Amino acid sequence: MTSPSAAGFSPERLARLDDVMRTRYVDSGRLPGILTLIYRNGQLAHTGMAGQIDRERGAKMREDAIFRIYSMSKPITAVALMMLVEEGLIGLDDEVATHIPSWRNLGVYATGVASLLGGSGQWITTPVQRPMKVIDLATHTAGLTYGFLNRTAVDAAYRKLDIAGFQAEGGLDTMVENLAGLPLEFSPGTAWNYSVSIDVLGYLVQKLSGMSFGEFLRTRLFEPLGMTDTAFFCPEEKRDRFAACYMQTPNAPLALQDDPQGGMFTQPPKLESGGGGLVSTAHDYLRFCRMMLNGGTLDGVQILSPKTVALFSLNHLPNNGQIAALAPPGSFSESGYAGVGFSLGCGVNVDVAGTRLPGTLGEYFWGGAAATAFWIDPKEKLTVVFMTQVLASDVRLTLRRDLRTLVYSAMTESYA
Repeated sequence: MTSPSAAGFSPERLARLDDVMRTRYVDSGRLPGILTLIYRNGQLAHTGMAGQIDRERGAKMREDAIFRIYSMSKPITAVALMMLVEEGLIGLDDEVATHIPSWRNLGVYATGVASLLGGSGQWITTPVQRPMKVIDLATHTAGLTYGFLNRTAVDAAYRKLDIAGFQAEGGLDTMVENLAGLPLEFSPGTAWNYSVSIDVLGYLVQKLSGMSFGEFLRTRLFEPLGMTDTAFFCPEEKRDRFAACYMQTPNAPLALQDDPQGGMFTQPPKLESGGGGLVSTAHDYLRFCRMMLNGGTLDGVQILSPKTVALFSLNHLPNNGQIAALAPPGSFSESGYAGVGFSLGCGVNVDVAGTRLPGTLGEYFWGGAAATAFWIDPKEKLTVVFMTQVLASDVRLTLRRDLRTLVYSAMTESYA
């Protein structure tokens, strides 16, 4: 680790970052523990730790702790897709039905209820305005949804069929078959809705590569990058490093939700979810971010070309729109800020003033359901990885706001 000053940071202000995050979120009982890595100018500039990875067993936070990264899996899946784009196997403007023929006649929901599932006649749909494209999947503008959103009859059908459930029978193949029988929420390209679309990208990677999605990630991405602790489950020999996951409930701010010694991430899943199924360490995820920050190459291993990586700093939403304007009322996002567009599997800053936060145009980022977060700021030569493990936390977006503010406030020089 280099000195903070050499990376353009104030040591005193980084100490303030650690103090604020510890007192506001860990000492207050809102989070069990936190781990923050700040990398800039080719060096690890700061490591901050506080609290525990397992309150029940009294295990302290450690740098090599393994976390459920949930939706921080999405940018990894997007990179896997772009690897195949670079190989000429698929294009972002391809019609999805070219690769999934059973989706050729998908329509937009007009009426019908999930409780009557059992035949295609239970749904009444209208035609799409245009065919769904691969870029729609990558940007959550495909018309798909998530069952947990609890908004519509369509997401109720997702819950009934356990669409994208980690233990769903038949895995990704059956997921895609089931989706062929369900209507879209809206015509592709007309709105933004958080969805299983990144899981569908995982299916496409699996189909086009000729290997399971997990095998593709392991052999083509994780092993070449030295991401030795990133996978779809945590094996027994690593469980002493596996963090417990908690959930905020009306009766307890930190109720145990998933035990690291026998929970749902301790066995291989039936469905390898590119949208939310990976576990990883902060240092593993930092290696992924460093590869992206370095234009697609890390330690002599090239994953993507610099031109492909540059696409992640661009807003791919229709008409350069923002999530806040395109998302339906009551929708969910890992970003609560205006000024945010959507890139390939992650958000992107398109209006710094609109976010009301320090930042840089073209920085891209996302978070996970257990309140984890990362961002990559190419112009500032910066990437930050933040780990904790709490689902349904009411401070999920606030802590990311504070982290971003405190990191940028600790800078002594800017390159943007």
